[in-house]
Amino acid sequence: MKTQFKALFSAALIAVGVASTSTVQAADKEFLNVSYDATREFYTEFNQSYGSYWKSRTGQTVNFKQSHGGSGKQARSVVDGLKADVVTLALANDIEEIVKSGQIKANWQKEFPHNSAPYTSTIVFMVRKGNPKGIKDWKDLTKSGVEIITPNPKTGGLPRWVYLSAWGYALKQPGGNEAQAKDFVGKMYHNVKVMDSAARASMTTFAERGIGDVLLTWENEALITQKTLGNNKFDIIYPSISILTEPSVAIVSKNADKNGNKWLAKGYINYLYSPIGQEMAAKHFYRPRNAEVLAKYKAQFPTLKTFTIDEVFGGWSKAQQTHFVNGGVFDQIYNSKR
Repeated sequence: MKTQFKALFSAALIAVGVASTSTVQAADKEFLNVSYDATREFYTEFNQSYGSYWKSRTGQTVNFKQSHGGSGKQARSVVDGLKADVVTLALANDIEEIVKSGQIKANWQKEFPHNSAPYTSTIVFMVRKGNPKGIKDWKDLTKSGVEIITPNPKTGGLPRWVYLSAWGYALKQPGGNEAQAKDFVGKMYHNVKVMDSAARASMTTFAERGIGDVLLTWENEALITQKTLGNNKFDIIYPSISILTEPSVAIVSKNADKNGNKWLAKGYINYLYSPIGQEMAAKHFYRPRNAEVLAKYKAQFPTLKTFTIDEVFGGWSKAQQTHFVNGGVFDQIYNSKR
């Protein structure tokens, strides 16, 4: 990982060195990262760190801006004209939607390590302290009287991971098949009390408004909420199996090139893979790709059996077309609820 990172990052820095010597005085720049709902605090700290690093190398002061919301909605905003230099979204398929508009190169997943996913997470359950409804695994979410809070899969990245995680759990049960998975996930969504548009809104509904028995959310969101609001209020439940979530990053080359931010953007994403960036990811409860950093934080990341979207669903493109397009399986399930 270290060798791979140094090779990637040095290329950006060499180009930066050439660019910075071509001007007498470095000009201030603006730079926009369009991200998903749960990354606000992480990228606030990351931008400060990378900004200091960039200035030390180039003399440029960069005004880093952030935009956050449901991942799918954020992708559509970029397609519709939001001038992102980079996107750091909840899933690869949202970036593929921007690729179709011609703003991101088709080979974006090959540009950075791990298919351009610098950190991972998973889906966990957050329950009220003491777990009064006795929720221990996915099957408990279908019980009568259990009220679930989870966002809308049509607008956010997290809820698509949640949906597919439940589907994968059902498939992996003895004798599991597609029909049984559809029935199981349908029963689970019949217990959804509130379906917000994005992860942070659902966290607010559950943790601050006090609605629902269980919140289905990112591991990092659950851990940071427990830390900030106190572990005397909530318990985190790790199910028997969950999906490996891989948030993706990419340079919006059409905008970055036009803005003169090509190398700034490349360095920005490479910095995510650096030991400093990986350490910040771990501090904000994302599971780092760097094995040494992950080992350092192993106490906060319990071992969990996971499966990947490629393994169970044949990749994001197939999963999106089957489950989340208008009239897809999710619509069939949710419309039957009403």
